[in-house]
Amino acid sequence: MAITGNKGEWSEMYAFLKLLGEKKLYSGDENLNRIEDLFYPIIKILRDEREAKYSYALTDDIVIVSENGVEILRKSIQDFLDKAQELLAIIKTHDKTFSAPEIETFMREIHCSTLKAKSTDKTDIRIVIHDLRTGMQPLLGFSIKSQLGSPSTLLNPSANTNFIYKVKGATFSDEQIKIINNITTKGKIQDRVDRIRSLGRSFEFIGISSRTFLNNLVLIDSYLPNILSNIVLEYYSTNNNEIRKLTESIASRNPAKYDISDNHNYYEYKIKNLLTDVALGMVPGVVWTGRYQANGGYLVVKSDGDVVCYHFYDKNLFEDYLYHNTRLDTPSSTRYGFGVIEKAEDGTLIFKLNLQIRFL
Repeated sequence: MAITGNKGEWSEMYAFLKLLGEKKLYSGDENLNRIEDLFYPIIKILRDEREAKYSYALTDDIVIVSENGVEILRKSIQDFLDKAQELLAIIKTHDKTFSAPEIETFMREIHCSTLKAKSTDKTDIRIVIHDLRTGMQPLLGFSIKSQLGSPSTLLNPSANTNFIYKVKGATFSDEQIKIINNITTKGKIQDRVDRIRSLGRSFEFIGISSRTFLNNLVLIDSYLPNILSNIVLEYYSTNNNEIRKLTESIASRNPAKYDISDNHNYYEYKIKNLLTDVALGMVPGVVWTGRYQANGGYLVVKSDGDVVCYHFYDKNLFEDYLYHNTRLDTPSSTRYGFGVIEKAEDGTLIFKLNLQIRFL
């Protein structure tokens, strides 16, 4: 059976081939530019295939070794570079799900039977690097994000990520509620928020649909749920969607009443911590312990085919990349149950807004 996948899945195989061919992990800056003098030599890459585990060790050639330490194949490094370039060209000329017979033959030769190595966490590739600063050779897991296809999601939407607001002010009649809920414009959620405000009402954050997600946020920072509630409401009220711009806007209003006399970046710092925890393991519906899964960081396959690394050792670069390259998005309001006025048993009017974070 032919191996098929979408652009993102083929990008994982591309990154695997290219990194073996280049023999180095290059760090990127906040704008995804390669930092030429900040890199990590690759010792080997590990893959768990369906039938066995293999290591791809870098010497003068690439040596493929079985899990019991037996060398089973030796290939030229240039072969991997050539196939990486060939695969890049194929990815760029396809949409949706596709096969690549030219690459599949090479994959089978090097004992890769699937595009995505087996994983139980956020790790897409496991690499042993040589840290030039410490002399250590740690095994690190990286999550791979690709710009060759549609922008990937950092925080997936669900019913767990609904922020709940009380509609403050005089109550609406059932007819008014019906009229607002029946707004069906292209930007219907924002238009409903605008209509509620134009009628003299306001929004007060009162909670999150998922207690687990709420407590995960509190674990990161006790005031984070409130900060995020302001950011979410700002997104559905303006044309702002970039995390950085939304955070700056909220910081300028300082709803938490922090002491900013010394110019502390409270809001930016807390949002960067959130993005980092989400990137490396935090899931809204699962209790977050603070233990990172993708313990190396992120690899980004850029639109030009370059691959840059955001290593958690270089925490500031990693945080800046996430902060400058993410935005909020609007998922299906029908699927996740938000964007309509609901009347609670006590007559309180409730309005939910969903949080989804996507890469630019």
